[in-house]
Amino acid sequence: MRLDTVRLPWNSIGLLAVLLALVLLFSVLSNYFFSALTFRTLLNQIPALTVIAVGMTYVLLIAGIDLSVGSVMALCAAVAGVLLAQFGWSLWLAVPAAMLTGLACGALNGYISARWRISSFVVTLGMLEIARGGAYLVTDSQTQYVGNAVGIFGATLPGLGVSISLIIALLVVLAAQFVLVKTVFGRYMVAIGTNEEAVRLSGINPIRYKIMVFVLAGLLTGLGGVFQLGYLQSADPNAGLGLELSAIAAVVIGGTSLSGGRGSVINSFLGVLIIAVMQTGLAQLGVSEPSKRIITGVVIVAAVVFDVYREKFSFINAGKKLS
Repeated sequence: MRLDTVRLPWNSIGLLAVLLALVLLFSVLSNYFFSALTFRTLLNQIPALTVIAVGMTYVLLIAGIDLSVGSVMALCAAVAGVLLAQFGWSLWLAVPAAMLTGLACGALNGYISARWRISSFVVTLGMLEIARGGAYLVTDSQTQYVGNAVGIFGATLPGLGVSISLIIALLVVLAAQFVLVKTVFGRYMVAIGTNEEAVRLSGINPIRYKIMVFVLAGLLTGLGGVFQLGYLQSADPNAGLGLELSAIAAVVIGGTSLSGGRGSVINSFLGVLIIAVMQTGLAQLGVSEPSKRIITGVVIVAAVVFDVYREKFSFINAGKKLS
């Protein structure tokens, strides 16, 4: 395992500094940004993106990518919404159905890309269209309103105003970070992303672990769909458009390498906060949606360029130490 995978405090300090700088910037530019209402609203909007970013971190760690998360999230929310609104299922049956839908999509992504060695970019691009079409079919292209049927996933903590979904998402982040840095599975993910052939030659079958990563990513996307359903109290077949870009941006900003082998779930969560603060601040300043998309794209490119130079710098330093 690379040492920088576990250096959370040092990597996180820079991200926290960027986050604080954005908060201060938007607080100066907008009279309404620095308020309890803004922060509560911001925090209640991020549970779905948070758990999806966790799954995306794992996928990028093994040098893969998942472009289908937005559409799969919409499909999972649609499945739960229709079961609640039209068939009268209980919440505790509809939620597992939604998560199993995400798991199935992730399993297909992982099996096809790993078993036949097809680029996950291509496979998940196909799943993006399949899942979006499935969301339209399941909902009959109509928004499904579920109201209070979402139960705890639409509830907030008394006195704090933050959603229970946020608390669950934070627990997922902590559990995923533990798995990454303290378990054999986490070490295998890093090893596969660093040098898959070396893993294979050591007697470990990387196909199995790559499929498991996509299954976990799909399961977390299904959970994200449940969170989104709870937040909106409705299932919109158009939900999640462009969410894959936000998830990738958050993870890359958090320092996870697009080439695999290096990353941190905690830092990905800080990346989610940075993206959320940036989008909320830009919205309060009246920036148009096309302009926000341009800025998000610029941030992704800048993060990737920074990652390239950081890799070169780490390589040079490693060479100096060896010499």
